Amino acid sequence: MNRLRRIDAVLVQAVIAGALSFAHLHDLAAAAGQTGWKAWAYPVSVDLLLVAAWHRIRTLQTAACPAGLAWCWFIIALTASLGANVATAGLLNLGDIPAWLRILVAGWPALAFFGGTLLAHTTPPDAEPATKAEADQTPKAPAVSLDRPAMPDAAPEVETKAPADSPAPELPAAEPAPAPAVTVPAALLAHARKVADTHHAQTGRRIDTDTLRARLNVPAPMADAIAIQLT
Repeated sequence: MNRLRRIDAVLVQAVIAGALSFAHLHDLAAAAGQTGWKAWAYPVSVDLLLVAAWHRIRTLQTAACPAGLAWCWFIIALTASLGANVATAGLLNLGDIPAWLRILVAGWPALAFFGGTLLAHTTPPDAEPATKAEADQTPKAPAVSLDRPAMPDAAPEVETKAPADSPAPELPAAEPAPAPAVTVPAALLAHARKVADTHHAQTGRRIDTDTLRARLNVPAPMADAIAIQLT
């Protein structure tokens, strides 16, 4: 209950302060020659710029970004609000407003519009492009080691003496040794699929083995194994 009363007191105090500041800005604008609805628009403009600058300051501080520009416009709006409160307290003759104050009041809409535009559309200086973040997340092809198994030692030669008149026996042709199986890691295969899809989208043709080997920077046997799994 006590906390609820404190909140109510703060809200009432804020409403009173806002109403008084609003009235002072209206009176100063009307005294400077801004009559009718224009005099009521000045306090709205000042308060909106003040709120927008404070919201921008909180957003930048949460993101750990510099908020110097937002603080600058916050101070400008706060100065305009406090200046109107002091000026209407009897320090100025509202029936004879100085020329410099009339110039400031007349130029405030353009200044407020410029400040609001900067606060709404200025990008934080340390924001990184999305493309760079995506490039950092692209998996790198792991190093592939293609170590061929060591060939067994040659069998010892056996000397055989054939008869002088008999022809030398014909030996059967040696069959080529089968190529060792190449295992493609799952991460490398997934990366290869992305490269193949990008190549197909750009050229309209399926990627060939030589282009795939050059893009992935892998040996020819590994590129052949990947090409077989991509088909």
